Amino acid sequence: MADIKISQLTGAAAASGTQEFEVNDSGTSKKVTGAQIKAFAKDGLVVSDVTDLTATAAELNYVDGVTSNVQTQLDAKLALAGGTLTGSVKGSTDTDTTNTGNVTLDFSTNQNFVLTLTGNVTLDNPTTEAVGQSGFIVFIQDATGGRTVSLGTDYETAGGAGLTLSSAASTTDIVPYVVAASGRILLGTPQLAFA
Repeated sequence: MADIKISQLTGAAAASGTQEFEVNDSGTSKKVTGAQIKAFAKDGLVVSDVTDLTATAAELNYVDGVTSNVQTQLDAKLALAGGTLTGSVKGSTDTDTTNTGNVTLDFSTNQNFVLTLTGNVTLDNPTTEAVGQSGFIVFIQDATGGRTVSLGTDYETAGGAGLTLSSAASTTDIVPYVVAASGRILLGTPQLAFA
């Protein structure tokens, strides 16, 4: 697919109150709204050479962190090509200092997790993971130690062995993960007892 050029329409074309944009794909133009651009981007539209794009944050909420100065942020941070996000984008980390009982990780908000275990924990099955998402989960034993982590059925380990973490007080373990499919979060071998 050829690159798409998007330009904001002004004057009569945008008089309806809804911001409209012109999408030009190899000489064929079409008027679209900011909401439609959002849908196209999620469907893997190749978007480049973005000029004069000044939609609201809500219309462009598919772009991580865009709230103002849209053109500068798009040029500096993003390149949408075939549905693949490239560029330097920092993943969010959930740092939770009190974890006991049932815990559900929010993969839509965070890529990485730092969890201090203050009791035995069961990681419940999430509903927010995205295929291809990867990151790490850090487990920190509290000053008591001996806390265990059980896994919901969406979490898979090599050979179905489960997680065996350090048990000494105040130890830190790191577990990498990758989401292979909806309901399949593959956990790597824990790196134990960082000191």
